[in-house]
Amino acid sequence: MSTQVHGRGLSGPRRSGSRAGRLVAAAGAAALVFSAGLATPLNPAPQRAAAADDKNVLTVAVAQSVDSLSPFLAQRLVSTSIHRLMYEYLTNYDPKDNHAVPGLATKWESSPDKLTWTYTIRSDSTWSDGQQATAQDAAWTFNKMMTDEGAATANGSFVGNFEKVTAPSPTRLVIQLKKPQATMTALDVPIVPKHVWEKVGDFSKFNNDKSFPVVGNGPFVLTDYKPDSYVRLKPNKDFWRGAPKFDELVFRYYKDQDAAVAALRKGEVSFVAGSPSLTPAQAASLENEKNIRVNDAPGRRFYALATNPGAKAKNGQKFGDGDPSLLDARVRHALFLAVDRATVIDKVFQGHAVEGQGYIPPRFSQYFWKPSASQELAYDPDKAGRLLDQAGYKKNSAGKRLGKDGKPITYRVLCHATDPNDKAVGQYLTEWWGELGIGVTLDCLDNVTDPWLAGTYDLAFDGWSVNPDPDFVLSIHTCAALPATPKDTGATDNFICDKQYDDLYARQLAEYDPAKRATIVKQMESRLYDLGYMNVMAYPNAVEAYRTDQIKSIRTMPSAAGNIYGQDGYWSWWSAVPAASDGSSDDSGSTGIVIGGVVLAVILVGAGGFVALRRRSTADDRE
Repeated sequence: MSTQVHGRGLSGPRRSGSRAGRLVAAAGAAALVFSAGLATPLNPAPQRAAAADDKNVLTVAVAQSVDSLSPFLAQRLVSTSIHRLMYEYLTNYDPKDNHAVPGLATKWESSPDKLTWTYTIRSDSTWSDGQQATAQDAAWTFNKMMTDEGAATANGSFVGNFEKVTAPSPTRLVIQLKKPQATMTALDVPIVPKHVWEKVGDFSKFNNDKSFPVVGNGPFVLTDYKPDSYVRLKPNKDFWRGAPKFDELVFRYYKDQDAAVAALRKGEVSFVAGSPSLTPAQAASLENEKNIRVNDAPGRRFYALATNPGAKAKNGQKFGDGDPSLLDARVRHALFLAVDRATVIDKVFQGHAVEGQGYIPPRFSQYFWKPSASQELAYDPDKAGRLLDQAGYKKNSAGKRLGKDGKPITYRVLCHATDPNDKAVGQYLTEWWGELGIGVTLDCLDNVTDPWLAGTYDLAFDGWSVNPDPDFVLSIHTCAALPATPKDTGATDNFICDKQYDDLYARQLAEYDPAKRATIVKQMESRLYDLGYMNVMAYPNAVEAYRTDQIKSIRTMPSAAGNIYGQDGYWSWWSAVPAASDGSSDDSGSTGIVIGGVVLAVILVGAGGFVALRRRSTADDRE
C-alpha cells in the first residue's frame, strides 16, 4: 500500500508514513521565511482561511482521510502526522540533521550489555486535562502493546523484543530487552495517558473519535473531528516547549486534488500537500501566483508497484485471490523488466522525482542501495518476453499470454482514485504489458485499503514515507507483520514472508555499529529486490505549496531543504508563524525566500549518537 498508500506514511495502501520523539529545551533549527506580496486593486487580497472572529487559523488541505484517531491502529500518513501533534514520544528528531533529541524523556542510558535502557521522564509535561504525564503512562502504553494484539496493530514491531517494562518512579522508565535493539532512541510510539486509555475495552475497534477534546500532551489538542471531512486542533498552552503560534490548526480532506489547489488560490486553505505531492502541472500553475510559495524538495518517499505474493496469515491460512502466475519470480521480474522508469520520471513526474532503485530513497544516503549492473531489472521488454516464455506463459495466436488454466492473463492493478500519478502510470503499464501479451485492469478506488487487506488484488501502487531510521519500513515485510488470522489486521505491507529477509532483519535490529547495521540493511534491500515483490519506480520530490499572506514562516525538515507535510516530528505546524493581521509580511514578493533561523544548543545525555527515526506513512501513505 502506500503514500497515501498506507500511512506512516502510506498513501494507500501505502501506509508513508510514516512516529517519533522530540527535541530538547528551547528548540532550534533553521526556519524558511517566505515573504508575501501586497494586494493591489487589480489583485485584491483573497479570502483568508480564518474564522469569523478573525482568529489565525492554519488550514491544511490533505488528499487522504483519517483511518483512525487511535495511535494503536492508525496507518495513514495524515493520521500518524496528527498523532505527532497530539502526543509526545520518548524522543524526537532534530529538524536540522535528524539526530535523536529529548521528547517526553530528557535523557536515556543503556547498560553495558545493551539489554536494559533507562529513560528519565520530564517533570514538566502535563496532560491536557491537567494531570501529570509520568513514566507510568509510558510503561502502561508499552505493556498494553506487549500484551494486547489489538493494541499492537500499528506499532507492534517496536515492542516485539521487549522483555519487561517498568516505572520505578514517576520520572524513571526502565525497558528490559530480550536481545540488543538498535532502535531504542527511535521508538516512534505515541505515549498515551493511562488514566484515560485503561478504560478502553477492545483496542482493535476503539477509534478514539467519540469524546472531545482528546486528552494529550503534545503541542496541539484535538478538539473536533468529522470523518472524511476535517480534523480541528487548538494549541496546547501548557506544552513544555511552548505553545504553537496559530490559534487553530485544521486538516481538511479534499477528494479532488484540483479542488484543493483552487481552494489555496482563493485563500480558503493555507497549505496544500497533494496526494501526497502536487502534480507537476499543479505546481507549475502556482509558481508565479502572488502570495503563494511552492516548496519542491528531495522527498522521503518511494513510489512502487507491489505484487500480491499470495496473502496469508500467521496461522498459515491463505486468503485473497491474487493471480497464481505471480508466485513465479520469473513472471514478477518480467513485469518489472517491462517498466520504463525513465519514462515514469520524465513523462509522469516531469523531472520532480529521481529514478527508483532500492527500497530506501537517496535522501537517506547511509542506507541508500542500488542493484549492480548484473542484478538490475533495467528496461528490457525483449528479455521480459523470454522470461515469460521460460516460465511457461506463452502467447496464443492472438498474441495473448495464457495462464496455466488456458485463459488470457489480465492483472488487476489497485490504484488510488485521488492520485493522478497512479492513473498516468497505469496507462503506461497497459501499453507496456500489453506488448508482452498481458492485459491490465486499473482498479482505481477511493478506498484501496479494504481490498489490499483482503488480498483481493494482483498488483497495487504502493509507497511509504521512510524515516532516517528505516526499521519500521523494513519491519512491514517480515513474517511477524502478517495478520494473526485472515480476519485480523496486521502491520504487513503486502504479505511478504521470507526467512532469509527475516534473519537479516533480526541482525540489523541487534547491530549498534552504524556502518555494520547499514551494510545489513542494504543486504535486506538486495533480497527484497531479488524477490521481485516490490518494484520501486521513483523517489518523488516533496512538492507542496502554501500562502505567504497567511503563513509568514514555517520550518522544513531537514531545515536546509526538506518537506513541510509529513515530517518526523511536529516542527512545521508547531513553528509556523502567522502573517501580519493586515495580510502582509514584507514587501519582497512571493518568490522571495530567506533561509535563516537560530540553532540552539542541544545537549544529549546517555546512550550515544545513534541516529534513529521512522515512519510511514503513509500507508495511504496506504498513504
